[in-house]
Amino acid sequence: MRLDLPGITMHLRAIGPQDAPPLLLLHSLGTDGRVWQPQVEALAGRFRVLRPDLRGHGLTDVTPGPYTIEGMARDVLHALDALGIHRLPVVGLSIGGMIAQSLAHQAPGRVTALVLCDTALAIPPAALWRERAATVRAHGMAAIADAVLARWLTPAAAPEAVASLRAMLLGTDPEGYAAAAEAIAAADLTATTRALRHRALVLVGDHDTATPLAAAERLRDAIPGAYLGLVLGAAHIPTLEQPRRMTEALLGFLNPATV
Repeated sequence: MRLDLPGITMHLRAIGPQDAPPLLLLHSLGTDGRVWQPQVEALAGRFRVLRPDLRGHGLTDVTPGPYTIEGMARDVLHALDALGIHRLPVVGLSIGGMIAQSLAHQAPGRVTALVLCDTALAIPPAALWRERAATVRAHGMAAIADAVLARWLTPAAAPEAVASLRAMLLGTDPEGYAAAAEAIAAADLTATTRALRHRALVLVGDHDTATPLAAAERLRDAIPGAYLGLVLGAAHIPTLEQPRRMTEALLGFLNPATV
């Protein structure tokens, strides 16, 4: 569906019974809502699953930068307003996890639980993100594809996972990618995330070098009572590399009776 929001038209996929409790899934940089496809069927048995394409990604409008994590979180809050949704659990992957943290800070009463996947309080070095932004603006997405996929997946990843992620990455608008990458470069959520008091699960692939275990542990420690889980055999995008393990982790934490 298309949602006309302040300053942007957002594309959002919704699946599951209309009367089921809602669940929000936020994707990673350079992908779109399809990065959650392996989890959708199982989750839709319990929830009305909402997968927006973030600003600059997928079928959502590409607007000129600068973008900020806080502004992208406000986009999502406007989408929830448009849908009439007041409270729900939020799951975020990579930049989606940073946006989830900001959303929970900006509207704490609207978030019932958080799952923060392969993300962090901050993702240094800032220079890497700025260099990527400059590269894609000058040369297009193909110029970074191999390097990005090497961080997203282990060498053992299934060919179909590699192909799916490559297609999403190459299909991302360079300006949308660049502006979101610069938002990551500028973001440090340490202070605001330490103020969160939500039930939370931090998940990380055991081979993730982009947001490694140490970053996941710092994120876990920032949220009182948060849990930490490892997704074995995965790097930065476990939703496609280890779909069964990722689905099981989500289902084990997300119970409609408690979130």
